[in-house]
Amino acid sequence: MTATATVLYFASLRDAAGVASEQVPAGGALDALYDALRARHGFALDRGRLRVAVDGEFADWQAPVRAGSEIAFIPPVSGG
Repeated sequence: MTATATVLYFASLRDAAGVASEQVPAGGALDALYDALRARHGFALDRGRLRVAVDGEFADWQAPVRAGSEIAFIPPVSGG
């Protein structure tokens, strides 16, 4: 069985992915994971416009994708 992490999607990323979350293989860095998911789902936002959190804490894009982690890619929030 392959070790996985859970990715949570919010706002426009959820709309583009068509799901609120998905399982992804562990390994590699968060930046590479987002780039792969962006290519798969057609996300309009590049990494420079997002924050990333792992297990509820903001993380560096170079941090590894660890098995069992919960990863959230957080798009900018518009006020109103």
